[in-house]
Amino acid sequence: MKKIVLFASGNGSNVENIIQYFKDRETVSIVGVFSNNTHAGVIAKAQQHKVPVFTFDKKELNEGFVLKKINALHPDLIVLAGFLLKFPEHIIAEYPNKIINIHPALLPKYGGKGMYGMHVHQAVLENHEKETGITIHYVNEHYDEGEFVFQTSVTIEDCQTPEEIAAKVHELEHNHFPKTIEKILTRNT
Repeated sequence: MKKIVLFASGNGSNVENIIQYFKDRETVSIVGVFSNNTHAGVIAKAQQHKVPVFTFDKKELNEGFVLKKINALHPDLIVLAGFLLKFPEHIIAEYPNKIINIHPALLPKYGGKGMYGMHVHQAVLENHEKETGITIHYVNEHYDEGEFVFQTSVTIEDCQTPEEIAAKVHELEHNHFPKTIEKILTRNT
């Protein structure tokens, strides 16, 4: 059985979507959800699905506490699904090519420090882009610069607000993120 650990900082719609996607599959198990935000909506969603939740602060992330918790779960893949902190190099080194992130834009555009969520959608709107999309990539020591795993786009010429763009991007995320995770796990068999 392949094991997945999920990291999120906010509402957790991608986490819940991933949990539901793999819920009845005997070959994959979601073994933990980690969050740096004790008030994040993702916590209740994970608990509702009976997935263990681990909360931590930035110091615990960077000083080994989180790595010890991850190691105890023996994950085959670590998935960042709306996780807003920079992932520590010591965890990346321990899990090379086993950590992926989803970014709400067509990287390399609109990536890097501070480019997340509505900040990305606002920048896309202000630059009058005709399309945007999602990029799923491996995590390395630099924000949004790891090797691409999957990328797809959507037309946004009809969008007038960042919220309208966000809705289209969320639809892409929910349609493609779990399937891409499954492909990665299958490839690594």
